Amino acid sequence: MTGSSAWAIVESVGSSRLALSDTDAARMNASADRLAEALAADAPVYGLTSGFGPLVRFPAGVDDNAQGLNLVHHLAAGQGPPLDLATTRLTLGLRLAGMKRGYSGITPSSWSALAEVFNAGFTPVVPAKGSVSASGDLLPLAHAALGFAGHGHAWRVTDGEPVVVPAAEELTRLGLRPVRWGARDALAFVNGSSASLAAALRNHVALLRSSWAAAVLTGRLVDVFGASTEPYADDVVDARGGFPGHARAVEWIRTQLSDETPAAKARSLQEPYSLRCAPQVIGSVLDQLWSSEELLVREAEACSDNPVISATAVLHAGNFHAVNTGLVSDLHAVLAHQLAFLAERQLALVVDPASNGGLPALLASTPGATSGLAGVQIAASAMVSEVRQKALPATTTALPTNLSNQDIVPMSLVGALRTAEQVELVELVVASLGLAAAQAQHALGLRPVTGLWAEVLAASPRLAADRPLSTEVHRVRDLLARHATDALTGTGGHAR
Repeated sequence: MTGSSAWAIVESVGSSRLALSDTDAARMNASADRLAEALAADAPVYGLTSGFGPLVRFPAGVDDNAQGLNLVHHLAAGQGPPLDLATTRLTLGLRLAGMKRGYSGITPSSWSALAEVFNAGFTPVVPAKGSVSASGDLLPLAHAALGFAGHGHAWRVTDGEPVVVPAAEELTRLGLRPVRWGARDALAFVNGSSASLAAALRNHVALLRSSWAAAVLTGRLVDVFGASTEPYADDVVDARGGFPGHARAVEWIRTQLSDETPAAKARSLQEPYSLRCAPQVIGSVLDQLWSSEELLVREAEACSDNPVISATAVLHAGNFHAVNTGLVSDLHAVLAHQLAFLAERQLALVVDPASNGGLPALLASTPGATSGLAGVQIAASAMVSEVRQKALPATTTALPTNLSNQDIVPMSLVGALRTAEQVELVELVVASLGLAAAQAQHALGLRPVTGLWAEVLAASPRLAADRPLSTEVHRVRDLLARHATDALTGTGGHAR
């Protein structure tokens, strides 16, 4: 693996060229040799001497390529919109990385043929719906395998935008030959849990960015309104035990505080919890993200095949069961709600004359004749409600399937894609807060600023009259995401 953090994995694995080291090749050869010995001794091997799933008690077909292609074909039953291009690339990179660890029973030459397709930039279109993530993400990876074989569709990036083209046409354009799937290669490819892992890793990084943005915006509100800075003191962090997330959140908040915002200027002794307890909320989100990051990284550096074929044994087991990733995604769903709820409550402070320093209700320039940020707040409320609705743990919604062969399943990809939807909404709620804070600064006529905040103020000029604001919310979202990436990249997004 090219990185030891979720951030590094997301940034590199889907875009880096894959290659085998001599150590990789030696491990893979030892695994492939052990598989060949087992087959030569007429030992039963799942999928090669037997059928798949509950059909394991029936013999496999005599044609190895037909067996492999039948596996891909019957699983290519996915539905719904496709996984986005970046998640699909990361899925493939993780899957191929796992297959070279020496537990998959495939040869270096077979792996290299797959890596050649990946390295050329070929990316199949993969439907997002249909995985229970128990025998890995079978259906999404089967569609990927189908694309590698020249069937189905693939992505082509034209003028910076991905478009869908026939897979065979894209392979030809790239000078590639379709992959011929043998039974073991096909089974090793589709049995991994890399789709749910890829989506969870990307959600993890997005939640880190939103945590940074939430902290920075908290600091802006404290500075703009002259609120008490006492909640952001080091002694407060130390008194609570010095939680790393709490400390980091305070550090980010204080980047926005100026010398002109002392505690003596505080409007009241104690602000509402959405300001006063923001370090505890954001800090707890960070601590939970950092704690679960180790689990995701460990999964990314593992092999999730079945059977597990080491240099000494062929072992039929369940490493493809993605419950670990599923539980992390359920945690992500709860953390997403915490950030969205905090941002929406801070937005409520900004538009309320009781807490915004006497500015007009909804920051309307002429209340009654204009309505200011009424629409922005209503939209934020709706989005927080949707984030909350999606916070139900996906791992608790499983159904037995596959003739009850898969009788306990984690629904990890369902959970990760649910969280991906939440993450998009969190970013928009936080951006809505950013726009509102900018409008408050415009209305108060405060001193000029530089950096991110100057860009936010320019992206949302003073609201002298009502105007459509949805585009401005998106502009602020993009600015926050870019500056969060810049701020976090230096630490890998996880420094304590």
